[in-house]
Amino acid sequence: MAWLERQGECVEQTSEKLSLTWLKSQKFDFLVSYGYRHILRPEVLALFPQRAINLHISYLPWNRGADPNFWSFFDNTPKGVTIHYIDQGLDTGNIIAQQQLEFNVDTETLASSYDKLCAYIEALFTEYWLSIKSLSCPNIPQVGTGSYHAAKDLAVLKPLLIKGWDTQIKPIVEAGLEAKR
Repeated sequence: MAWLERQGECVEQTSEKLSLTWLKSQKFDFLVSYGYRHILRPEVLALFPQRAINLHISYLPWNRGADPNFWSFFDNTPKGVTIHYIDQGLDTGNIIAQQQLEFNVDTETLASSYDKLCAYIEALFTEYWLSIKSLSCPNIPQVGTGSYHAAKDLAVLKPLLIKGWDTQIKPIVEAGLEAKR
């Protein structure tokens, strides 16, 4: 979000749950969610019609919800990043832009792949910001069912994270393949 400030945009960042009263008093033009851990209520979204977007580090519709980086490897689903409108579903809004990515499972860790996903989503955001701001960006419905994971879904697989987020990707891919057998 520092990039937005360098572009002369007024930015307010928070990881706290948004208060409707506070939002109304601020008169923000856009709501940009990036790594925000709270569900946005319908009354909050109503303040930002076609102006609430999310920067999500998965290739939607795959890996909606929590820990998309982990699940893309464990479930062997497409990997990438997506900017999408926020609707009342969880990561179900129409797509503004997305980019599919490839990773070397022999050398990457969850942390290094996360860092790459963040770099790509931030670059994609800078590329699309002017069209988002002018309300002229793409608005493409998501196609397919994809997948969804809640934060609690990872709990049973935590033993796979032998080095935390520095765990190599290859054993996670292998465990996912084994789980499908």
